[in-house]
Amino acid sequence: MKAIMVVGTTSHAGKSMITAALCRILARRGWRVTPFKGQNMALNSYVTANGGEIGYAQAVQAWAAGVLPWVEMNPILLKPQGDMTSQVILKGRVIGKVGAAEYYEQFFEAGWQAIEESLRRLGEEFDLVICEGAGSPAEINLKHRDLTNMRVAKHLNAPTLLVVDIDRGGAFAHVVGTLELLDPDERALIKGVVINKFRGQRSLLQSGIDWLQERTGIPVVGVIPWLENAFPAEDSLSLLDRQANTKGEITIGVIRLPRISNFTDFDPLEAEPTVNVKYIHPKQGLGHPDAIIIPGSKTTIADLIALHKAGMAEEIQNYVAAGGTILGICGGYQMMGKILADPEGIEGQEGRYRGLGLLPLKTVIAGQKVARQRNVTSNFPQEGLPVSGYEIHQGRTRLIEPEGTQFLFDDQNLGLVDESQSVWGTYLHGIFDNGPWRRAWLNRLRQQRGLGSLPTGVANYREQRELMLDQLADAIEPHLDLKPFLS
Repeated sequence: MKAIMVVGTTSHAGKSMITAALCRILARRGWRVTPFKGQNMALNSYVTANGGEIGYAQAVQAWAAGVLPWVEMNPILLKPQGDMTSQVILKGRVIGKVGAAEYYEQFFEAGWQAIEESLRRLGEEFDLVICEGAGSPAEINLKHRDLTNMRVAKHLNAPTLLVVDIDRGGAFAHVVGTLELLDPDERALIKGVVINKFRGQRSLLQSGIDWLQERTGIPVVGVIPWLENAFPAEDSLSLLDRQANTKGEITIGVIRLPRISNFTDFDPLEAEPTVNVKYIHPKQGLGHPDAIIIPGSKTTIADLIALHKAGMAEEIQNYVAAGGTILGICGGYQMMGKILADPEGIEGQEGRYRGLGLLPLKTVIAGQKVARQRNVTSNFPQEGLPVSGYEIHQGRTRLIEPEGTQFLFDDQNLGLVDESQSVWGTYLHGIFDNGPWRRAWLNRLRQQRGLGSLPTGVANYREQRELMLDQLADAIEPHLDLKPFLS
């Protein structure tokens, strides 16, 4: 099996972006290529066609490669729950919830077996596997149980790219230090260094490159310029770096829940030139946005409690009472109901809790997760629009007072809108990917502001994403020498 491994000196060095770019670059050169990440820890996830859950970044990398996402592309997904535990998803299915120490005791062998099986399957179908590591490959206290980095590279005898983020400072020390901490057989696999997020004049960097190559004996095969918003983020910390769209005609506030998940749902809104998406911390004032979105959460009840404690729950209720528009997605939809119950403590918060009371719903957290792709037809904001997306939730939600509400889609279990048509909720992730639906919803907000309507005959976001992936590959390919990896 031919493979290339991508590891980084730190988290956020740009491994996911480089992996996606390699998938698109090599697919355009005629390779049948697939991404792979043995183990991912992320709250942004995607549901494959067969109902398996993987990291969203691996889905984007699959699209970059021009193939459908498979569970084998990310056989282990860990979803942190905030209490030093994570939900463990093995080959797309939930198999348990454990703490860090117990995870490696209980699942290390099964995890490595899943990685081997997945690589074998991918090797049967693809010419080339682009493997992404996680964090740093040189965490000496973790290396003995690291399933994701050099263990995979050694298993495949894969030539390995080491990516460093020069924008953070200390890039040369990061590279040298990482190489020093690798075992000799691991270091031998490092065939090139990529300096990422470079701002400035390349000639001023050359003396450092010369020194690094002489010091390590490893060529610098790429200096990638700073690329703004080049790839969907995996970590909610990236939300702190988002820049406001000062030209936006309407503002949509997204509540930055403590355990926010699937905030990639809002990438299509951020790509709308007339929209300013503002992430609001629960301890901030709500302000006066044109709409509020309560996003998904890995621990819905804990985040609901956090909203109540911060006073944000009351602010949201007052906002709605004053006629504001609000949309809840997945966990946010559950919070908008009257009652949330977790009788078995599946999310760690056993008991029965008061919701925001914005929709007449009761949600009970259940053991079996719903994970599936969906294709439905909308009733609102415009009737008859085809809408696709995916569900990922453990709650079961039912309507307890049918008067004064209508169903958002032809599937009554997927969403609800109240009689004011300003309070909405849905289980459907990826809803804003649907261009006509997104524009119809935005036009309601624009009308309230006295603004003209935007055209609704627009393509879905996947076409824009394809263009972005091409632009990513175009921006990186001239700065990257892949000869040492393809010979």
